[in-house]
Amino acid sequence: MRDDERDDPFDDFISEIERMMNEMMSGNADFHFEGRSGDGPSAGHDVHMDIHETDGKLRVVADIPGVNKDAIDLKCDGQTLYLTASSDDREYRERVSLPSPVDEHSASATYNNGVLEVVFERASDSTSIDL
Repeated sequence: MRDDERDDPFDDFISEIERMMNEMMSGNADFHFEGRSGDGPSAGHDVHMDIHETDGKLRVVADIPGVNKDAIDLKCDGQTLYLTASSDDREYRERVSLPSPVDEHSASATYNNGVLEVVFERASDSTSIDL
């Protein structure tokens, strides 16, 4: 039997790893879980997301099972993607800082079998000026 009152001897270790991972991610894609509404298993869920940059496009893939397509709301300001989705027993709220600026008007999204995919064209670094 253990002499101390701690629940888990690895709590401090896990907390430090999470702190270091958040610190590492601060320069790239920054994932923020906005919080849970209430307690219990139906309170809220983290969203697993992957971000890929290829050929001038930025692709965000998110696993959000158990929701209808009509219950998904996406917003983007060119630098941050906001995702909210809900069903009878699940609620998702995520804010993702994108690794590079995107043209939010170029966005296209698909949702199939619980997987959401959003594709953006990267914003051009400069624009031509007519004289």
